[in-house]
Amino acid sequence: MSAMSCISVKLNDGHFMPRLGFGTSAPSKVAKSKVEEAIRTAIDVGYRHIDSAYVYLNEEEIGRAIQEKIADGTVKRNDIFYTSKLWGTFFRPKLVQTGLELSLKKFQQSYVDLFLVHSPLALQPGEEIIPKDAHGKFIFDTVPFCTTWEALEKCKEAGLAKSIGVSNFNIKQLEMILNKPGLKYKPVCNQVECHPYLNQRKLLDFCKSKNIVLVAYAALGSDPEKDWVKKNKPVLLEDPVLIAIAAKHQRTPAQVALRYQLQRGVVVLAKSFTKERIRENFQVFDFQLTPEDMETLDGLNRNMSYFDDSYFRKMKKTTTTTKKKPNAPQRKICVPNKIICS
Repeated sequence: MSAMSCISVKLNDGHFMPRLGFGTSAPSKVAKSKVEEAIRTAIDVGYRHIDSAYVYLNEEEIGRAIQEKIADGTVKRNDIFYTSKLWGTFFRPKLVQTGLELSLKKFQQSYVDLFLVHSPLALQPGEEIIPKDAHGKFIFDTVPFCTTWEALEKCKEAGLAKSIGVSNFNIKQLEMILNKPGLKYKPVCNQVECHPYLNQRKLLDFCKSKNIVLVAYAALGSDPEKDWVKKNKPVLLEDPVLIAIAAKHQRTPAQVALRYQLQRGVVVLAKSFTKERIRENFQVFDFQLTPEDMETLDGLNRNMSYFDDSYFRKMKKTTTTTKKKPNAPQRKICVPNKIICS
């Protein structure tokens, strides 16, 4: 087995993705300078897969940190696997490339390695990241994500994104893209919340059957300081079962949670803004969980998401009405009842 195959997975379009990535979504209390510092530390430690998004509002800092590490000779651009994501306000086909180019401008590079549809939901285009009406309700757009996907395919063909994929898609939504007439490129991955309390077994099995990589975010639980994270939920890294397995292997609970995903064939994102934890979380390639450990960790599944639907409750049951002729019945387009942010 080659070194590349040990630390990377081959995507269905032939490119390679490092199996362990560094996540950069942060609560608003975390200073942008802290994110920039964390990226420098992560690259020094050995991370080469950096995951961000337009909506994280930190791509400029990430780009600056990467440029610094290129300038000092630590890495070259082709050593870095960088992911960005298309936000819902850019779903209209004519806006997709614009959305990507905005990220590229902040990132200070000519291409991203991976460009994802951030979620299946389209939002009204405009300057507002979360567009709302006068009553504070979210304003949706009615763009089918399969149409948006066609515009992503054009970004790939233009060389602006080496690979394209999706995030927060369920099986039915993935099938809609896979079965789309005229499909040129199927998604290389689907990035979703995934951890021992929400192991996504059915979705993982489906993705494997279609040669689509599952990428896990919130793999260590999630920060309750984020607005969209549920409060008073059990802390994953304090789970006694996880702690016991970690003690047996003389590892941290976080290392075990990350190793669990790697052994399931999941690409996993680790996130921390503390230097020591950034280093620790990268040390997951030099030990192996036993089959019994894996079975025990599988048993922790509760189908429990850390992400709070109620934060987006204003989206629930929202409808838009299309204009018809005076005597014609009106057609209501129902909007999905939640959106998830990684």
